[in-house]
Amino acid sequence: MYMKLATAEQMRSLDATAINDYGIPGIVLMENAGQGTVAAMNRRFGSFVGKIISIFVGPGNNGGDGFVIARHLHQQGAKPHVFMLVKPEKLKGDAAVNLEIVRKLPIPIHILINSEDLRSAEPRLAHSHTVVDAIFGTGLTRAVSGHFADVVSRINRFACPVVSVDIPSGLNSDTGQVMGISVQARLTATYGLAKPGMVVYPGMDFVGDLEVVDITVPPEAVEQADIRTELLDTETVRPWVPVRNLSSHKGTFGHLLIAAGSRGKTGAAILSGQGALRSGAGLVTLCVPRDLNPIFEGALHEAMTIPMTEDSGGIFSISDWELIKKSMAGKQAVALGPGMGTESSTRELVMKLYLESTLPMIVDADGLNILSMDRSRIKDPPALRILTPHPGEMARLTGTMTSEIQSSRLEIASSFARENSVFLVLKGAATVIAAPDGRIGVNSTGNPGMASGGMGDVLTGLIGGLLAQGLDAWQAACLGVYVHGLAANRLAAASGVRMGFVAGDVARELPMAFNQVACRGGP
Repeated sequence: MYMKLATAEQMRSLDATAINDYGIPGIVLMENAGQGTVAAMNRRFGSFVGKIISIFVGPGNNGGDGFVIARHLHQQGAKPHVFMLVKPEKLKGDAAVNLEIVRKLPIPIHILINSEDLRSAEPRLAHSHTVVDAIFGTGLTRAVSGHFADVVSRINRFACPVVSVDIPSGLNSDTGQVMGISVQARLTATYGLAKPGMVVYPGMDFVGDLEVVDITVPPEAVEQADIRTELLDTETVRPWVPVRNLSSHKGTFGHLLIAAGSRGKTGAAILSGQGALRSGAGLVTLCVPRDLNPIFEGALHEAMTIPMTEDSGGIFSISDWELIKKSMAGKQAVALGPGMGTESSTRELVMKLYLESTLPMIVDADGLNILSMDRSRIKDPPALRILTPHPGEMARLTGTMTSEIQSSRLEIASSFARENSVFLVLKGAATVIAAPDGRIGVNSTGNPGMASGGMGDVLTGLIGGLLAQGLDAWQAACLGVYVHGLAANRLAAASGVRMGFVAGDVARELPMAFNQVACRGGP
């Protein structure tokens, strides 16, 4: 499944294109939406014959969809009850047309325009088999308040299934943020294309099962819209898994150089090395502080190590520059930062590597913390750069608060990538990958068991190893993030729990995850 994600404005534009350029009447789109929603409800919950369905309708086209749903449920032998949250005369256009159709059918319509009306309707609501939320659509721009908020609160207290029309009412379709209060759906039937706010948190927690309903917006219109945000799935990333021909050898799959680790943080470098080795990279070499070299030689038998120029108390120093520069010869990519520390001499080295190396480079952890100390120098590096911050590191890179990052993950990631000419991997639940040209990928794999130290270090080595194998930055970042999460999903599925596995376990599971993507697919 290839799933584009449309913002509210993009979806409005697509609807307008379907109506104005292709001559598909809006009322036909509404009919397709309502009919498709009922079909999704049938697939999820079975027959509704003889069952009471309470349908809450709001003031716009979302409410119009609710009327179509009521009519099709009535056609199936269900007992729909419509609860209007605005006066009938407030409805316009296609929604008003569908209201008039419902009025001619034996479908009860109740008007709830204040909290007292809601309390009076309580006896009618008590026997609901299913509730349909058709209150607000994707155009909601302000917090839900008044009797609308009271209704949403009441919907969330129903023990029966709740179905949201297009999007749970109260959810921002672009960011996934809750606008005061949001319906908690068990099923969301969204129209045309999925929306970004449905696949990032906290929005994902309110959507329940997600079904995309085809309302017959022409595919040509979608293609012309050039929607650049997508949900990553197996079909998207499968073509990027490196092919290993029978004649392949270790030189075929690139050589990654990793500069990482310091006293007390050797584990970060070791985990990065494991991620790189498990990525399929042909060769992996670690530049390490000289006095720590025996630790790495004993921990990573398959990797090579280059001890730095002098004993420096277990840290990197600017005096290591010439040796690292020489070591980059014959390498295809560099991974920089995990566990390096932020001592002043280390900072000088990291900035020189970032600003002068012409190899593709992935920067993580302390490398990012060092970049954040002089944010003006991040922009326009000499070669492609992939930055992989978690939300706290992203806040430091942007000079904002972590809460701000989490409230606008897609927008901030995309803006940062475009403005600085870098690729960005904003880690966390539903990791966001952003490219300088405006492409955005939202990852669909991973689980809470990954909330454990070292996971990001494995990802750094994994993406770096894919860069070394010749994937471009977008492919390496997207495939790396997807397979990393898939490996964790495999561990959770095998154990039946989503806790207790560690970063090294994920690294060891990477080959099986790659094989699943290449041969069978699916998280």
